[in-house]
Amino acid sequence: MDHDLAFLALLDSGLHTCTVAVADHGGLLSSLFMTGLIGSLGHCTGMCGPFVLSQVGARLEAVPLERMTEWRRLTGAFLIPYHLGRMTTYGTLGALAAGVLGKVAGGGAALQWASVLLLSLAAVAVVSVAFPKIGKAFDPGWNWESRWAGWVTTQARLLFDNPVGWRGYGLGVVLGFIPCGLLYAALSSAASLGTSVAGALGMIVFALGTVPSLVVVGMAGHVVAGLWRKPALALSPWLLLANGFVLGGLAVTMMARIVERGGAP
Repeated sequence: MDHDLAFLALLDSGLHTCTVAVADHGGLLSSLFMTGLIGSLGHCTGMCGPFVLSQVGARLEAVPLERMTEWRRLTGAFLIPYHLGRMTTYGTLGALAAGVLGKVAGGGAALQWASVLLLSLAAVAVVSVAFPKIGKAFDPGWNWESRWAGWVTTQARLLFDNPVGWRGYGLGVVLGFIPCGLLYAALSSAASLGTSVAGALGMIVFALGTVPSLVVVGMAGHVVAGLWRKPALALSPWLLLANGFVLGGLAVTMMARIVERGGAP
């Protein structure tokens, strides 16, 4: 009984903390969701689409022909364990980034100024994803991203054989470490939240935003998805640019509040 009460108390505390985070950072959390939703239209479908299609194909091949139905084919594209795995990785990264920043900055004006800097970097990262030519100006040419992505993909290869249940979840956890500019932008924004719970929540919200377009790819395949991806590629840069301005506006607003309160840089 005591264990049940302790669990309920812990659950209530967690829900309260999340509620406070949503109340305090609703604008930034909304921006993170929109970053995932808009960015995934042109960016994630190209990078993660092949992983999604490989899993859907493997799952459907394991279903006997006599049991194959349209409903089973459609639901097989949701890949819930895979997306939960990605959310686990993203949430963990967000918790670490925000938690470390909170401890290093020590709270107060130092944390607030660090948050301003991170939000500004996130705005630049979002714009660089929208317009790659801008991103190339900040690229040192080390090519570490492609090497790291190749290594992560190699580690995940064995899980592709039967990506269901825990194997699908593990695949999401591993592939969540693939680097991309959109992920950097989201992490910078989440880190600016300053607490582990808020940082984790921010990255989970971002991951949720990327799910719809990947589900569409899983259902329709690249051929059909390509029909809407072309107009999305034309439109998403401008939507991401608008989102970048939102992040920049949040940074400016935060900076104005710090100055108004007399916080020294």
